Amino acid sequence: MKHKKITIAGLLSLMLLTLSGCVRTTKSGKPYGFVYDYMAKPMQHLMEWLAAHLGNNYGWAIIVIVVVVRMILLPVMFSQMKKSTITQEKMAKVQPLIKELSAKQKAAKTPEEQAAVSQQMMALYRDNNISLTGGIGCLPLLIQLPVFAALYAAIRYSPDLYHATFFGIPLGKPSILFAILSFIAYAAQSYLGLVGVPEEQKKQMKMAIWMSPFMTFFISLSSSAGLGLYFFIGGLFAILQTLMINAYRPRIRKRIEEEQKKNPIKMPEAPKTSQSKTADAINQLKESGKSSKSQEIENRNRQRNAGKQHHRQ
Repeated sequence: MKHKKITIAGLLSLMLLTLSGCVRTTKSGKPYGFVYDYMAKPMQHLMEWLAAHLGNNYGWAIIVIVVVVRMILLPVMFSQMKKSTITQEKMAKVQPLIKELSAKQKAAKTPEEQAAVSQQMMALYRDNNISLTGGIGCLPLLIQLPVFAALYAAIRYSPDLYHATFFGIPLGKPSILFAILSFIAYAAQSYLGLVGVPEEQKKQMKMAIWMSPFMTFFISLSSSAGLGLYFFIGGLFAILQTLMINAYRPRIRKRIEEEQKKNPIKMPEAPKTSQSKTADAINQLKESGKSSKSQEIENRNRQRNAGKQHHRQ
């Protein structure tokens, strides 16, 4: 989860920097290029068509586009959040063993011993069916990237869209209001994302969860209000998805508990290092020596007993 938040925030920043140079312009300021011709212009026509059916309001056209895209992505995003939640719950169950292995790794004196503990940690994840990626994926973001790029260029290079207003706010200029609303929406989603998360994982996630709200705020503040509106409505959908997964979390916990009753959690055996193999060999030699000595003593005792019996006869 932590890596997911950082990855999304980083990709959003990279998108803003990249898209600003995607559309080239002539000396007279006329835009051209692949992004403009095949993405921005179709988006302009779509928004003009939607606006014509929505009281010539481009703001509502943007909202409709966001809703349609998010509804299409909802099953994929819910599936990823579900996988992430399953990983959180399983990680909470094995946390005591992870702490034990972490302490063991810190106490390791050689790289070989550290590698052995790492292998034991991987075996712990594997034996308990814990995915290290935990549902992390950028597919929803990658699917939204063409829409984001098209909307960015359409608003910037279309005079009608650039000068359009939504509740008195120019869609082509930055808006502090939409930037704040976007921040609030994603901050609320991040807060709701901590509901039901084990305390140990909350401590690890608290810093990372604020990356997405702050990056969204700065991107919205430095771009057009149309994009700020896009992020705000997207944030509301993110809240809805989080509420859905929070309602589903008890069922996930119950299923995991049932699985662990059938297959209890246990510490996997540590792989043998060269030192442990040497120690085992020494012990085997000692045991072998003890066995040989015992056998020799037993043979002597038999011979003595046989001699005594012969002498009596």
